Amino acid sequence: MNKFSIYQYLLILSVLVIGFLYALPNIYPTQPSIQVAYTDSGLSADQALLDDLENILEDSKTVYDEIFLRDNKIVIKFKDVETQLSSKTILQNALLDRVIIALFLEPSTPQWLKDIGANPVKLGLDLSGGVHFLLEVDIDTAQEGRLELLLENYRNVFKDERIKFDKSSIKDLKLYFEFSDNQSYNKALKRFRDDSPVLNGVQYIISERPSTDVLLLEYSDIALREIRDYAVGQNLITLRNRVNELGVSEPIVQRQGGNRIVVQLPGVQDPTAAKKIIGKTANLEFRMEANARTSPLRKEEFSFKENEFQSAFLEKAVIVAGEKVTNANTGFDENGFAQVNITLDMEGGRAMQKATSGNIGRRLGVLFVEQKTKSELVTNALGESVIEQTSYIEKNIISLATVQAVLGTSFRITGVGSPAEASELALLLRAGALAAPMKFVEERTVGPSLGKENIELGMKSIVIGFALVVLFMIFYYRVFGIAANISLILNLVLITGVMSLLGASLTLPGMAGIVLTVGMAVDANVLIFSRIREELKEKDPQSAIRDGFSRAFVTIFDANVTTLITALILYIIGTGPVKGFAITLSIGIITSMFTAIMCTRAMVNLVYGNKNIQELKI
Repeated sequence: MNKFSIYQYLLILSVLVIGFLYALPNIYPTQPSIQVAYTDSGLSADQALLDDLENILEDSKTVYDEIFLRDNKIVIKFKDVETQLSSKTILQNALLDRVIIALFLEPSTPQWLKDIGANPVKLGLDLSGGVHFLLEVDIDTAQEGRLELLLENYRNVFKDERIKFDKSSIKDLKLYFEFSDNQSYNKALKRFRDDSPVLNGVQYIISERPSTDVLLLEYSDIALREIRDYAVGQNLITLRNRVNELGVSEPIVQRQGGNRIVVQLPGVQDPTAAKKIIGKTANLEFRMEANARTSPLRKEEFSFKENEFQSAFLEKAVIVAGEKVTNANTGFDENGFAQVNITLDMEGGRAMQKATSGNIGRRLGVLFVEQKTKSELVTNALGESVIEQTSYIEKNIISLATVQAVLGTSFRITGVGSPAEASELALLLRAGALAAPMKFVEERTVGPSLGKENIELGMKSIVIGFALVVLFMIFYYRVFGIAANISLILNLVLITGVMSLLGASLTLPGMAGIVLTVGMAVDANVLIFSRIREELKEKDPQSAIRDGFSRAFVTIFDANVTTLITALILYIIGTGPVKGFAITLSIGIITSMFTAIMCTRAMVNLVYGNKNIQELKI
């Protein structure tokens, strides 16, 4: 007889209860909100900032539902998106660079669901809104950085080999050397040519001016292409690492053309907040402190980060920069102050070892290099107040300590500020330094209105497809069709629950995957019911039900496994929307097999099991 054991029913019930629990947060609406934090990562939002925000909103007669402190940030809830957007403008105009303001949708999920890790399904860029950036890598700056290192290297080489030169500089992206006499000129020319097998017209182009004892060195087209590819590739890796570590869901970071990078961040409605995530440039430079013998042309004065009234002179030559850092993490020194533990690659370790081995007793400076944005409230041609932003580079000394021993690939730096600042610096160094500066050449915001329209159209397609399947199954398979339709509903609930549990993101192509899953899920039941019809020609109803389910299983399993393999391949090699489609399709295949085989069989057994059936209507 067709009957499940109590344990099988308990298994089905347990899976369905868990699925319902994790799908439940999606029925609670979200509320338009604003999140406010200090621009300085070393500061946490406090009561003073909260009072300022309340006063600004009250003076502008802006109505809000709730304002409170949470996780070192201030959250303000509003009734509608229009008030949310206008409040953001009001607060940004009043506070400018003092704070970072991000728009988001605050879930209203009950706390007891949050405690078990049940959260709404994350929505992709096309559904929740977000930002799209097109960034251009400054190749000239990357080239100039390479030339500066090359210039310093040849200065040291000529000094060691006693090749006399009067002037050395970078002019029009070329190394310029003017030598004291013709003999030095010839020695330098030979050095340039013999230094490496790639110097003769492959990596570099040498311009000879023997009459003036001047040599010019510039990069060839091959070298420029290599510099461009390295700079864009390194920036691409850095941006991906940075966005991934900051937890943005389903981001898209990919190269476009020769020197541009596309960045799409779903769920971030505000370009300013997004720029803080992807445009934050924090780097380190290690330089020796200048002494009395250092030429004024080879030293620079910098102020200290913790005390802008105190300054020191450092040599212009950079020993090691942040791109040589392979790992960085935070810790505390013997006095309980925050520190960053740094590990360099082999090349960086050798450079640090060489620089410190001959300078024990001198002081080594650590420069904190940061790209910042200055905002000003200006009046445009239409008489409207708008925020105008300009970028600039700020360099401050965070550490100036005496070299007491030769340093290698691993060491620590102190004076990095608060634990939060140390953690941010370690994150940015760990994610990798930008090989060259970038500028924003295009910004687009996908607003919540477009996302809402996409969701409505996606839900409409799911409802229409589901309704047509339900009507067909009831009309064609009667009682069995009703069981299949209930399983179909359970399947949609389980897909939502699994996506919430895994933290997967739902995109518009993902909705297409759900629509496809609806058809595939009912297809399994069609195979089973057709098999039962065939078995009824030769067997009694109970035997036909049993054999119909068991013999159709192999066909269903084979068909779904091949589709699952295809979905996995799509996920592995695909990007963005393709991944979203593959995720929902994969989850749908697994849940549909469970509902079509286990749940439908359980309902059929409850209706027809242990009964003497003479005729089966199917």
